[in-house]
Amino acid sequence: MSLKKIAVLISGGGTNLQAIIDAILEKKINADIKIVISNREDAYGLVRAQKHGIKNMFISSKNLTDEEYSKKLLEIFKQEEIDFVVLAGFLKILSKDLVMQYKNKIINIHPSLIPSFCGRGYYGIKVHEKAIEYGVKVSGATVHFVDETADTGPIIEQKAVDVDDFDSPNFLQQKVLEIEHEILVSSLEKLCNDELVVIGRRVIKRGGKDEKSIDKRL
Repeated sequence: MSLKKIAVLISGGGTNLQAIIDAILEKKINADIKIVISNREDAYGLVRAQKHGIKNMFISSKNLTDEEYSKKLLEIFKQEEIDFVVLAGFLKILSKDLVMQYKNKIINIHPSLIPSFCGRGYYGIKVHEKAIEYGVKVSGATVHFVDETADTGPIIEQKAVDVDDFDSPNFLQQKVLEIEHEILVSSLEKLCNDELVVIGRRVIKRGGKDEKSIDKRL
């Protein structure tokens, strides 16, 4: 099976990007990162890409609508012949047109158990502040396909962590970050092996169960 060409979009430190890079080097993911793009010039994830010889670029979103910014991204994806797109801490909303052209080919990692603490305004440390404020006993991370609305696409994988009585938002963020790396790599591995099937809102692993029988139960 030929290597899948992926683009990784970031806005910050790029620890999830690093997890992907490491997994590719260890032959866990059947992919080649063709390009890393950030909407923030000072994102350390660009440095991580540069250290590994991966093409990378900063594209400013200043004075651009989501549609205008997404058009720039789409041009690059077409030029690089991108198969799949990974949003790894990318703090921009993609346009409907881009999402539809890459339907079920864009995945996102979110630091909560969707549908809790997600959607517009829920990103970074804010997610963990809200989880602690609400008093939940478990939180976690979710990998999902991206659709036209923020954090509402079909869920690929989730994993939970306990929220202890005296966890701070920063400490909870670190606990969740560890499992983010794990499920993002796992999800991308399945995606690049063409193992994922989307039936309605459910994402199943091809060959793991009888797809026809599952389809009848939905």
